Amino acid sequence: MKAEWLLKRNCSLSPRQAARIYGLLCGVLLAVGVAFTIRGAWLVLPFAMINIGGVIVALLYYARHASDHEHIALSEDCLLVERIDAGQLQQVRLDPYWTRIAVPNRKRPLIELESRGIKVAIGRYISEEAREDVAQELRNALRTRSFLS
Repeated sequence: MKAEWLLKRNCSLSPRQAARIYGLLCGVLLAVGVAFTIRGAWLVLPFAMINIGGVIVALLYYARHASDHEHIALSEDCLLVERIDAGQLQQVRLDPYWTRIAVPNRKRPLIELESRGIKVAIGRYISEEAREDVAQELRNALRTRSFLS
């Protein structure tokens, strides 16, 4: 028996859709800059190019972090926490029989898992209400695991 949770960002646009929208925005900015340059206001074009650079930086940041998520898998002998942040995978394996869960509160906004000196914080991509629900579900799943043996 295995229990899993997938905690991911709420991204309304895929990176491809965002690139199309940002491309359209950059095209409009460039057209405005060129139109003003043709009319003699040449300083508008450099500012439009600076704006386009800022939009490109925002798009790159968005695309890099759009697929960030946390995956928690509970099996009979392992509580596996996988975090993908900007394409980098980090895995932490915890002993489910020794895992303690610190529920989020004002001082500690994330769910903290601790087992035999190893600590990991989860829930950074979901809302506070969802964190409380996940913490309770995880606590119940761990509780039932401890009585199975």
